[in-house]
Amino acid sequence: MNPIVLFDDICSLCNASVQFIIVRDPHAVFRFASLQSETGAALREKFGVPEMDSLVLLEDGRYYMKSSAALRICRRLAGVWKLFYIFWLVPKPLRDYVYDFVAKHRYEWFGKRDHCLMPTPDIRARFLDDG
Repeated sequence: MNPIVLFDDICSLCNASVQFIIVRDPHAVFRFASLQSETGAALREKFGVPEMDSLVLLEDGRYYMKSSAALRICRRLAGVWKLFYIFWLVPKPLRDYVYDFVAKHRYEWFGKRDHCLMPTPDIRARFLDDG
């Protein structure tokens, strides 16, 4: 099973992050689903992910949230981005503190989306959402 990224579909930063991953994932390893979709809800239930509105990575039968999700995604990306995985050595409470600070302000700093991305068919195939 490919790793799945669950993301907040109304968050501009989250959507930009999905686009960032797609560009740096030349082998199309990652699949995507919004947290607000029926698919996202079903995956959260299946993996036992608590209710949240931030980034989640489903990988190898487990879920990862916040900085752990972001770093595990980085280690699979092409180019220098996999080097960011070294931040795994930073204690998780400190990593998550920084993550939570940005997440708390993401709508204020980056805004919310009121329209959907229109992906190309090959990119659309990587999204698991039902609509």
